[in-house]
Amino acid sequence: MTSLIGKKAPDFKANAVVNGKIVENFTLSQFEGKKYVVLFFYPKDFTFVCPTEILAFQKVLKDFEDRNVQVIGCSTDSEFSHVAWLNTEHSDGGIKGVTYPLVADINKTIAADYGVLAGETDYDDEGKMVVNGELVAYRGLFLIDKQGIVHHAVINNFPLGRSTVEELRMVDALQHVEKYGEVCPMNWEKGKEAVKADHESISNYISKL
Repeated sequence: MTSLIGKKAPDFKANAVVNGKIVENFTLSQFEGKKYVVLFFYPKDFTFVCPTEILAFQKVLKDFEDRNVQVIGCSTDSEFSHVAWLNTEHSDGGIKGVTYPLVADINKTIAADYGVLAGETDYDDEGKMVVNGELVAYRGLFLIDKQGIVHHAVINNFPLGRSTVEELRMVDALQHVEKYGEVCPMNWEKGKEAVKADHESISNYISKL
């Protein structure tokens, strides 16, 4: 798989559910020039790790919005499955109350374009399609700037949940680089010292470690 880092994020047009309502022809490009985007993929509605991640993003949604970031979730489920899950109470494993967009990648093309589609397809000797594994998305996440360029990506296997704390940190790092032209060292957090991209600056920084 070729990395998308430093490249234009693949655009898409698909049905999505936004604040509980189905929106047709939802696109990524509508945010270009306006907002940063955190686009995350998850395997399936009505599963186990997935609702913990989706609700975690909702819990800190204002923190992303304060940074001018649009959060978007995406799975290979239909928009109707998304609506049903959104109408299910937390006590029954649902995600009621989630307001940010959940995209329906029913044709698997978005997950494939981002390199996060699990499973494989092939054809047997008779020309019949053979599917190995489930064609669902791994836990991929992409941080996209306002020009539509991918700056950060992480892909987890199905059992491994992600961290909203880390994703907020990465947004802060990207915005710091853009604003100040400095680079952000290991474990950098907003408000901490960053580094100029020169030998003297990094020498001074690591001498304090």
